[in-house]
Amino acid sequence: MSIPLVEGAKAPAFSIETTDGKKQLSSYKGKYLVLYFYPKDDTPGCTNEAKDFSALAADFAAAGAEILGVSRDTLAKHGKFADKHDLKIPLGADEDGTVCEAYGTWVEKNMYGRTYMGIARSTFLIGSDGKIKRIWPKVRVKGHAQEVLDCVSS
Repeated sequence: MSIPLVEGAKAPAFSIETTDGKKQLSSYKGKYLVLYFYPKDDTPGCTNEAKDFSALAADFAAAGAEILGVSRDTLAKHGKFADKHDLKIPLGADEDGTVCEAYGTWVEKNMYGRTYMGIARSTFLIGSDGKIKRIWPKVRVKGHAQEVLDCVSS
C-alpha cells in the first residue's frame, strides 16, 4: 500500500501514452499540469468533465497550465472518445494502472452492495517545480474545471 500524496510533496514521475504522443511528468517542467483521473470514457460524468476542461483549455494555456486526463481505457478508446466529443485536451491511457497506483486513485469502490476496484475521480495540480500544489479528492464534476482554473490563475 502506498503512502497517500500530500500537497507540497514531489509529484510521482510517470510515463504514459497519450492521444497527443507519449508524455512523462518531466515533459511539463516549467509549466503547471492539471492531472485529472476519471473512471471511464463516454460515461456521463466523465464526458461532462472532459468537455468542461476542453471548454477552458485556452484559459488554462493562457495561465501557463496544461491538462492531462487519465483513465485505464485504451488509447484507441480515448481517440474515439475525444473525436466524438471534440475534446481539446490530451487523454492518457494507463492500461496497467501504474499511474493510478502512484497517485492513489485506484481504490476499492462499492456500488449497490458490490465491491470492486476503480478510479476515484481526483485532480492534482502540479506546479512548475514538480511539486503538488493542490489535490482535489472525490471530485464533483459540476463547476470543477472552473474551480481548478481559478486556483491556477490565482
